[in-house]
Amino acid sequence: MYEPIRTKSVHTMADDASYPHRSREEELDIQLAGHLAALLALTDELRALSPSAALDDAAEQLALQVARLRGGALPPRSAVAAAVHEPHISALHQRAHALAGRALVVAASRADTAAAILAAERMDAHADASRLVGAS
Repeated sequence: MYEPIRTKSVHTMADDASYPHRSREEELDIQLAGHLAALLALTDELRALSPSAALDDAAEQLALQVARLRGGALPPRSAVAAAVHEPHISALHQRAHALAGRALVVAASRADTAAAILAAERMDAHADASRLVGAS
């Protein structure tokens, strides 16, 4: 009554060898390294606007974590100099807080304790700094 289907269905999965695969851990490493690298760029920008030893230390720790996640490749560092005014610094701290939160979520799902602790510390530091700048 019905003729059997002789061609492959469009709903079948592609051949596994036709594209590269990454494990979930590799994908999370890439995502975490990206969040930490973005946080490092913001930290470098904040260091240029308001230098402090705490930000210097945080930048070094972030750079080490990014290098670890990228197989030893050190991340590019920013040497940004911008006009100093309070709303800009406050906005940078808020953005850095949000990025640290994203990094914390990925680090927790990846069970990376070192990165999770660093992200949580950066969240606290940027929340405190944002409150201080906003109160001024």
